[in-house]
Amino acid sequence: MATGPVITACIIKPNYIQYLTKCAKMAQQIGNGGELILAYSIRRMEKEDIGQVTEIDREAFPSQWPPANYRREMQNKTAHYIVLCDNNKTIDVPPATPPKRSINILSLMMPWTKQKAPEKIPLPHVTRQYIVGFSGIWMIADEAHLTNIAVREQYRGKGLGELLVIATIDLALKFEASFMTLEVRASNLAAQSLYQKYGFTQMGVRRGYYLDNREDAIIMSTESIGSEPFQRQVSELREALKKKLPDVKST
Repeated sequence: MATGPVITACIIKPNYIQYLTKCAKMAQQIGNGGELILAYSIRRMEKEDIGQVTEIDREAFPSQWPPANYRREMQNKTAHYIVLCDNNKTIDVPPATPPKRSINILSLMMPWTKQKAPEKIPLPHVTRQYIVGFSGIWMIADEAHLTNIAVREQYRGKGLGELLVIATIDLALKFEASFMTLEVRASNLAAQSLYQKYGFTQMGVRRGYYLDNREDAIIMSTESIGSEPFQRQVSELREALKKKLPDVKST
């Protein structure tokens, strides 16, 4: 058992890549006196994450139609996604690149003959971080439109949704967004309450917006996310969230 400090989670700062690097250096500096554990980390989504993100999306939004296509989103230059990882767990996933086909030399030398189709050479699975949640924005001019935010069911109720909201605000600031917008189902009062907590207010209604059941969408927007009052509010909520996140034991 470690005798040194334990960090329960990594709260993402506006420049979160440098922040995570700093956390890693802190872990190296502790040495034999203890072990620094970052229970969760947030990074940019990669193509190898598509399978896990799609799985979380289907679990969180089973009736959504049409379903989100994250492979296409990765090619969308206005789309920017982040993933929340459990640093104590990994998962083996298929490689992002399709398997290569073996080359049939005989068919190359004698193309007029019928040869057996070349076999696919399977690529080994790769070990990846276990993703427990994700979120994304579309950057349109100076507007950051929050497209999706979701957490795996077994990880809900731990403050991780709030962690993603903060990280998404930080992401929007990185791309110099002036304000943020989103749509949320009229029946999803819990999500509306969370967004209101982080400075989103109702701006209107889109009638019959959701195609699966023609449910209305509530349009929500923030004030300037770079303003001093907004940043002060997020900073206070960030500090409060640090105390709420679950403890992680050192092994």
